[in-house]
Amino acid sequence: MNPVLVMYYSRHGSTQLLAEKIADGIEASDCEAIVRCVPDVSDNLEATRSKVPTAGDPYLTKEELSNCSALAMGAPTHFGNMPAAMKYFWDSTTDLWLKGSLVDKPACVFTSTSSMHGGQESTLLSMMLPLFHHGMCVLGLPYTEAALHDTKTGGTPYGVSHVSSNDSNNALSEDEIKLAISMGRRLANWAKR
Repeated sequence: MNPVLVMYYSRHGSTQLLAEKIADGIEASDCEAIVRCVPDVSDNLEATRSKVPTAGDPYLTKEELSNCSALAMGAPTHFGNMPAAMKYFWDSTTDLWLKGSLVDKPACVFTSTSSMHGGQESTLLSMMLPLFHHGMCVLGLPYTEAALHDTKTGGTPYGVSHVSSNDSNNALSEDEIKLAISMGRRLANWAKR
């Protein structure tokens, strides 16, 4: 089986923390997780970026996306939507769409916000759209997950989420960790099918 891909974009580290916990859940289900990020985009057309990030996870390649068994995709909320960097990456995948490279592969989404009502669910829904167009099978979090009933922080049936608050504390809550690991396990189990 090919690895389960966890792709993310993160500006301040919160989304990266969720990606790592989802990867833990994937690995706990005896699947290989590979964690990759997407690069920033710039409005400075003269600027170039390094082919290798200066810190953190390697940049995702379309070949890795094409070859994965399943996908977890995450990004912070930007005005209730996915950020430009994630959209820019997906806009480059027409060749994969034409070949049907992602058809029938399981996928899930995750996000982070600085406030409880910062647009988590609308961002999760916006990230699902390219997955549907690629023919992927999108998974959510079922309410059989007790933490969905109890959480006072992040967590939705649409996908894993994190509330970092305005105090710049990126630490995940106990419920957010449970839900992220559970989502990773669920995704891995569907990939095995």
